Amino acid sequence: MPLRVASLVKRFGALTAVDGISLGLRSGECLGWLGPNGAGKSTLIRSIVGRVMPDSGSISVFGAPAGSTAARDVLGWIPQELALYARLTCSENLASFGRYHGLSGAALDQAVSRCLDWATLTDRAGELVKNLSGGMKRRLNMAAGMIHAPKLVLMDEPTVGVDPQSRNNIFEMIEKLRDEGMSIIYTTHYMEEAERLCDRIAIVDHGKVIALGTDAELVANAFGTRSQVIARFAAADDRVASWVAERGGRLVDGAAEFTVERPSEIAGLLDGASKAGFELIDVALHRPNLESVFLHLTGRALRE
Repeated sequence: MPLRVASLVKRFGALTAVDGISLGLRSGECLGWLGPNGAGKSTLIRSIVGRVMPDSGSISVFGAPAGSTAARDVLGWIPQELALYARLTCSENLASFGRYHGLSGAALDQAVSRCLDWATLTDRAGELVKNLSGGMKRRLNMAAGMIHAPKLVLMDEPTVGVDPQSRNNIFEMIEKLRDEGMSIIYTTHYMEEAERLCDRIAIVDHGKVIALGTDAELVANAFGTRSQVIARFAAADDRVASWVAERGGRLVDGAAEFTVERPSEIAGLLDGASKAGFELIDVALHRPNLESVFLHLTGRALRE
C-alpha cells in the first residue's frame, strides 16, 4: 500500500490538530482531502512528509516510516506555497531540485526535459521564474515536486490563486499522472476539483475523518435517495426559523433547507408556508452533491 496512516495524533499545546486519524491510500488512487481551515489537513500532509513529528500513531510510505530516506525517495510533495528560485530559469530550477534528490548527468537532463514537457513549459525553459505568470509558476512548482519521479505525490491545494485557464491546465497535468498510475493525496478548497479528480474523498473536521468514500457513496450515505429543497422567504426571522425546524429543515444564510423523498412533497411545504403567513420569494429543488454533504456534516463553508 502506498500510504498507511494508523491512529495518528498530533497536538500543539491545548490544540489537537490530528485526532486519531487512520486511513490507507490504494495503489494508483487519487484520494481527496477536504475540510474547513484548521481541520488538520496541512498537519497531516506535513506529518507524511516528515516535517511534523506525531505524538502517537504511525505513518508508512510504501512500508517505510515517514521521514526516512526510503520514504523521501518515493515521495513527492507539492506545497501550497511556491518554492522556486525567482532569479533562476525554469530549467535551472528543475535542475537544482533534481540535484537535491541525487540526480546528475543524463538522468538529470532527462528528468528536467520530462517535467518541462509535463508542465507544458518547454518553450519557457530559459525564462527567469520572476517573469512567469502566476499559472506558469504554479505549474513549475508542481514539476519541481515531480523531478525525481516519485511513486506517491502529495498535492496541497495546487490551484490556489490561479486563473480558470491555468486551473484547467493543472487538471490535465494531474489527470495525466492518474492515467499513468500515480498514487496521489490531493487537498483542495474547491468541491468541483475533488469531484473531477478524486477516486475517493475524505472529509475531515476537528482533526478527525468524519466521512470517507466515493463522491456517490458520500452523497448516498448522507442523503440516501432524498433531494434538497431550498426556500427563501422575504423575512428569515425567528418565526420562520421555528417553522422550518418543526418540519425537519434548517436555516443556512437566510435560506431554508429541507430534504424530500419525492418532488411532490414540495407542494406541502409551500402550502404550509402560505398558511403560516410567510412570503415565499424563491424555491428550488436540488440533487445533493459533495458540497451538500460537506455542509451537512460540518455545518461550515470550505472557504471559512
